[in-house]
Amino acid sequence: MTDFKKYGVDNAIILAAGSGTRLAPLTYETPKGLIKVKGKPMIERQIEQLLEVGITEIFVVIGYLKEQFAYLVEKYGVHLVENPEFAVKNNFVSLYYAREHLKNTYLLMADNWIEDNLFHTHEPHSWFSGIYFDHPCAEWEAVLDADDRIIRLESSLATPGWTIVGPAFLSEEFSFSLRPLLEDYYQRPSADDYYWEHLILENPQAFEWFINRAGNDNVHEFETFAELCAYDPSHLVETTNPSLQTIATVFSAPIGAITAIEPLKVGMTNLSFLFTLGGQTYVFRQPGPGTEKLIDRQQEKRAYELLESLDLTDEVCYFDGVSGQKIAPFYPDARISDPENDEDLRQGMRALKRLHDAAIPAPGRFEVATKTDFYEGLLLELAPVPFADYEATKQKMRRLVAWRDRLAVPEVLCHGDFAHVNVLHLDDGKVRIIDWEYSGGGDPIMDISCYSIFAYFSRERLDLALRFYLDREPTREETGRLYLYAALCGFLWSIWGEYKQACGSDFGDYTQIQHRYATDYYTLLEELGYLAEVEGEK
Repeated sequence: MTDFKKYGVDNAIILAAGSGTRLAPLTYETPKGLIKVKGKPMIERQIEQLLEVGITEIFVVIGYLKEQFAYLVEKYGVHLVENPEFAVKNNFVSLYYAREHLKNTYLLMADNWIEDNLFHTHEPHSWFSGIYFDHPCAEWEAVLDADDRIIRLESSLATPGWTIVGPAFLSEEFSFSLRPLLEDYYQRPSADDYYWEHLILENPQAFEWFINRAGNDNVHEFETFAELCAYDPSHLVETTNPSLQTIATVFSAPIGAITAIEPLKVGMTNLSFLFTLGGQTYVFRQPGPGTEKLIDRQQEKRAYELLESLDLTDEVCYFDGVSGQKIAPFYPDARISDPENDEDLRQGMRALKRLHDAAIPAPGRFEVATKTDFYEGLLLELAPVPFADYEATKQKMRRLVAWRDRLAVPEVLCHGDFAHVNVLHLDDGKVRIIDWEYSGGGDPIMDISCYSIFAYFSRERLDLALRFYLDREPTREETGRLYLYAALCGFLWSIWGEYKQACGSDFGDYTQIQHRYATDYYTLLEELGYLAEVEGEK
């Protein structure tokens, strides 16, 4: 006699922690699972489908913009599970944090739209929703036997066949095998980028599951705004997304005329994306989380105005001095400067010299010590300072600031964030410097130091950048200032980076590297006798 209780579905886990960057700009303000399709958030439709068949124990794993999911608790009685590592690890870690709830479990992705309910109160075996593609694609391929059993997974579909997209059902036996793998892979740094399916891909012998053909033409996954609009055209006329509304207003165009939206991955401060309108491609800059506390947008706007005559910056079509939203033409044939290429470095330094030689009065100052203290205050509101030698390093930086003040170098408008990703080489030979968010008055050599530490330069290449800038051999004082700002700016940007990470961004080992510039170049200045010389003048 069949034991139906054995096959009863116990609960469901919905993974909703990811940021869904490919669906920019909608996901800049809204988690992907909460984006509406045909008037209803995708995650709500799945929850309601689960409730329809009596699955009431539902766990939602959250991370990105987690506070936006809170209403689901009262509305549907779900349980929220937080994944604090969503920004630095892939979705298998979300399942790791919910592993104790794995039984006879439905596993869903919050950003899928399921037309017809494919859930039941009982399931005879483990399965994954399948979609048949008649052409190669980047989705996982499920290699099947004659009984639709999944023999193995391939990381992409090379020929027409079945892919796994959408929900899955994990039997208690399946969950029993998966749980220790989640714990094992969680300890492996090499697995940080893994999806949960990677664990099955690498351990196929541990699992038995089948393709569920009911997912075909039923489960939908929207990777881009264009795909979403193709399924639900209402987004072309009724969007509430502020970025798209801004574009429509600025160009007096309907939302539907905005096409080819593609997120840009470069940059550490902003969320930017490309779009095409009227045959022209533009870059839309959306300030990232926490930047409203870091950047004076009116000062940045004023810097663009002051620099207009130099023909050195990106061309601005629209700039909101309050929000920081900016629209500029995209240069399709432009390339980002390669800091390890000598000619690129030379051209970048020449463009920088042209900026400084213009001696433009700055609308405000870029004061390293003041900014460091400010960022430290913001960081300490969210998290402790992570460096064990932080207080000792801060005292060393104060010593350098005292020396810097004694130099009394005339200040000019500096970029403040002069990194190679902000230097574009156009096909007509021009060099354009973009993103003037941190611009302000300062020692011009500070910009060279910033470029160098952002590019992770060695001392030799740091010296080369200065020679290219000056077009001659530097004086001892100029070299000292170069190392001085490598230390001071390294300390500044390490604290900035820690604050940004506390806000949810992921910069890898960037902050540790910048902190090392602070300590290493302070030591170098001591070894070369600069500090003894200065303090001997007192």
